[in-house]
Amino acid sequence: MAKKIVVCGSVAFDTITVFEGHFKDHILPDSIQSLSVSFFVPSMRKEYGGCAGNIAYNLRLLGGHPVPVGTVGVDASDYLEYMGSLGIDVSQVRVISDMFTPQCFITTDLDNNQIASFHPGAMVRSAENDFDSNGAVWGIVSPDSKEGMFAHARRMKDAGIPFVFDLGQAMPLFSGDDLHEMIDMATLLTANDYEASVIAQRTGVSMEALSERLKAVVVTRGAEGATVFQDGNSTHIDPVKVNDVVDPTGCGDAHRAGLLYGLSEGWALHDACCLANVMGAIKIGSRGPQNHQPGRDDIAAMLQQHYGLALPAAV
Repeated sequence: MAKKIVVCGSVAFDTITVFEGHFKDHILPDSIQSLSVSFFVPSMRKEYGGCAGNIAYNLRLLGGHPVPVGTVGVDASDYLEYMGSLGIDVSQVRVISDMFTPQCFITTDLDNNQIASFHPGAMVRSAENDFDSNGAVWGIVSPDSKEGMFAHARRMKDAGIPFVFDLGQAMPLFSGDDLHEMIDMATLLTANDYEASVIAQRTGVSMEALSERLKAVVVTRGAEGATVFQDGNSTHIDPVKVNDVVDPTGCGDAHRAGLLYGLSEGWALHDACCLANVMGAIKIGSRGPQNHQPGRDDIAAMLQQHYGLALPAAV
């Protein structure tokens, strides 16, 4: 039977638009102090998203047992039904009756750069949402309200559940002291290369040094793969080359899902990161955070082809 993974974070709707140009041609460095720009976006779509929702979706593709922990509004009934149809346990998603579900508004340009704004909605009440930790072997604290992220981290720490701290889009909310406090509770830290540089700047500690306080630090580098820091040393994980880069939205969440699945199954960290790279590569070939639909055999074939690793049969 798949092992329970507690996935704390946002459960949200994503409204995604595409600007058929390049942000760099319209955002002038010399005028950044008086920025006023408007982008014509002829295409728009609304997707199921949020970090916890996306991670849970990708874990189900792998045959995992994710339990998302988040707060949504009264407008989320279709999202909850959708997750339930995928076999995702939504018992720990709390509905706040007088609020909207969190919503992210994302504009992507032709270079796959993104400008996003986020309405937190019911997420501001996430700290109130306790969860059942019984049977959980791993967890993740992904972007949510700051209070919710701290509350969930403390609950997992108290319950003895190893967990990943994924700062992500919550980066503006955390000071250096906040980051130190979270890192001291976490088992593993994940970040993209930009987030890693901000974490190092705010904490005054390098990724190598932080890895000596944790099981590891995993830094994703997009098309360049990932770097794993353990005990002060770094190891590069080669990327999975993709033919079509369609949409980066949700790639980080897909990566986290692969990492969590491997960790929950007792894999070596290097191998779990290889699976994470595969999941990110699959996601980037599809529009939206939850529209890629590879079979488990497809994932296994990619893992074998690129890294020579086997994905055990689902139990």
